[in-house]
Amino acid sequence: MRARSILCIGLLLAAAGLASPVAAAGKLKVEQSWVRTPPPGAVALAGYAVLRNSGDAPVIIHGAHSPDFAAVSIHETTEADGVERMQALDTVEVAPGASVVFAPGGKHLMLMRPSRSLSSGAAVKIHFDTNDSDGVDASFIVGDDAPSGH
Repeated sequence: MRARSILCIGLLLAAAGLASPVAAAGKLKVEQSWVRTPPPGAVALAGYAVLRNSGDAPVIIHGAHSPDFAAVSIHETTEADGVERMQALDTVEVAPGASVVFAPGGKHLMLMRPSRSLSSGAAVKIHFDTNDSDGVDASFIVGDDAPSGH
């Protein structure tokens, strides 16, 4: 009788483990990332990329930083009454299976005060702070034009 009770408890525990929900997770991928080649002495640059979420939960980007710049922030250019304005964004959400494009004239990264001279072909590292505690690291290539497909 005791063996049967232990077996029943074991089966119940195993079934409970199988029935527990699996946590949904977002998975951010940074593609086609680039920074336009700066003119000499530039203190503000812009970074562009396609951010894709291949996971099954939203990814919320709430900031960025880089060892290559004194400050990194997320901005969006909007137009109202024929006047373009730039505003900082606190967060950007990338829905499951969706992508958000950071491109000239729209969302972009403001890269302030580069810590070194940047010429075409150089790579800079940018870390995206996300709702996933690890965030995402990406390499951005300095160039005169967007990568093909951007």
